Amino acid sequence: METRSIYESWLNEPTLDESTKQELLAIADDAPEIEERFYRELEFGTAGLRGILGAGTNRMNVYVVRRATQGLSNYLLSCAGAKERGVCIAYDSRFYSTEFAKETACVLAANGIKTFLFSTLHSVPQLSFAVRHLNCMAGVVITASHNPSKYNGYKVYWAYGGQVAPEQATAIYDEIQRVPMFGPHTMDYDQALASGRLTLVGTKEDEAYYAATAGLLLDADLVRRRGGDLPIVYTPLHGTGAVPVTTLLTRVGLTNVFTVPEQVAPDGRFPTVTAPNPEDPNAFRLAIALAEEKGARVCLATDPDADRLGVAVKTKADEWVTLTGNQIGCILLQHILSSLSRQKRLPKNGVVIKSIVSTRLADAICAAYGVALENVMTGFRFIGEKVDEYQTSGEKTFLFGFEESFGFLAGGLARDKDAVCAAMLAAEACISYAERGMTLSDALDEIYATYGFFSESVKSYTLEGKEGMEKIEGAMTCLRENSPKVFASTKVVIAEDYLARRCKRSDGTVCDIALPKSDTLRWLLSDESWIVIRPSGTEPKLKLYIGARDKTKEQLEAKLSLLMQTVDAMLKGYLS
Repeated sequence: METRSIYESWLNEPTLDESTKQELLAIADDAPEIEERFYRELEFGTAGLRGILGAGTNRMNVYVVRRATQGLSNYLLSCAGAKERGVCIAYDSRFYSTEFAKETACVLAANGIKTFLFSTLHSVPQLSFAVRHLNCMAGVVITASHNPSKYNGYKVYWAYGGQVAPEQATAIYDEIQRVPMFGPHTMDYDQALASGRLTLVGTKEDEAYYAATAGLLLDADLVRRRGGDLPIVYTPLHGTGAVPVTTLLTRVGLTNVFTVPEQVAPDGRFPTVTAPNPEDPNAFRLAIALAEEKGARVCLATDPDADRLGVAVKTKADEWVTLTGNQIGCILLQHILSSLSRQKRLPKNGVVIKSIVSTRLADAICAAYGVALENVMTGFRFIGEKVDEYQTSGEKTFLFGFEESFGFLAGGLARDKDAVCAAMLAAEACISYAERGMTLSDALDEIYATYGFFSESVKSYTLEGKEGMEKIEGAMTCLRENSPKVFASTKVVIAEDYLARRCKRSDGTVCDIALPKSDTLRWLLSDESWIVIRPSGTEPKLKLYIGARDKTKEQLEAKLSLLMQTVDAMLKGYLS
């Protein structure tokens, strides 16, 4: 059906609410806008749905949410015990998150599926924990993570507490496709509560999460003894982190934490930042100003659904720098492994898990402590699945997992990124290093001095709309058909195509890749540098990752800069 016909079918739908109808009438003469809103349906991938808010099949709205939930319900009803075990739902501070969460609950309840809905906004790690704590079959989080305010999304979790696997996502999407856009079963919210199919939760689940997470401290006595000495600034960036992060830090004894007042209240406009992204140094502007006032040398920030943690630190030169996700990950990794080793609690079967686009500095740290390190594909779901596998089998003891995109997990209480726990461990690391007269900036310098200089860089190319997607697909096709043999005069020794699951060496030999299929290309160079290019799974972006190692910081920066310039010029040529 052509986009104009789909648009008109929406307009003529008798159950369409008046607000949506008026929004559609306002674009009646705007053919490009109609095309953009209706040329496709939002894709349901392993991260669920994510899109711009508004009317249309290619937008996030109550009709798309209801339809997705009906498809999920149909899939659940085919799974033994799912109806009784039920689904837990959480939501963040974005526009319509509360409404979408209630709509999700009402569709599930109308299908006879037991439903638990958090009574207030909650973070991703709390939802991940609650799915397992309540023995649910699935979970849903209404969030668009760190995207700008015009976005919202719908993420589906499975019984193990992590995001659904690709096979499940495909099966759910197939069910969604069978549901007419305006055909889902639903019921009144108050009736759902009165029927007993819908239960509001929060207090007991939170208490269980706080108790379990506090148990992951590596030196609880030190934190209680010195937790009031070190000033720390924290900002939730208008999201869900304010309550869980400050509650947990206070409970473990971190009593000198200052929260940025302008950014405490949940607000889907995210009015004080361009984007609520702790990866963006500009997101720390108000936190750093407060830190200067309070004499703090570290600032912590979480994104709207509190699964990502950002850190800014003050150097010896009294300059503020924001750490990369790789740097935060390695500081936490060094803190965890060194503490366990010092306490003689480092398990012989310990394992650390990271994504293939994350720093190789982690490899060096793990090797020094005799801890196994495993690489998985990009997407924290792959880390969560490994955690579940090892905790179920007992084959290995999971210690820590991270991605360069500011996602960290310790202990495996949740099965997704947990910035609440990471904030606690980062604060503990601050206290631990302060005992040695050091800041986190000093800690990073010590890590480089011990293991060598590693650095990484990431660049995203945003190409929205149908034309943008076509350009991204075209660029990936060109790179596959004309795989570079050299980057910046450095020879490629291994070229990996994770879609074909094939690895080709410079001598011509070919081998299979054991990791799951993914639209990802990676090149390993003769000087230990590496390059990864892949489309984002959640945003209209092509992502470039590069990493390098060298003897000095200056040599490393020069190498990384040249490599970035070379690959950037190549990609711009493909995307123009």
